[in-house]
Amino acid sequence: MDTKNQALNNIVVDDKIFIIRGIQVMIDKDLAELYQVQTSRLN
Repeated sequence: MDTKNQALNNIVVDDKIFIIRGIQVMIDKDLAELYQVQTSRLN
């Protein structure tokens, strides 16, 4: 993967990380999409 694509991927992931009560969290739906699995596999 070239550097430009890696930077774009990092931006996409960073946009899906939220800070709740000082802890970085990611919604299960977004995490499942990142790993290309069904949400139920994570839960």
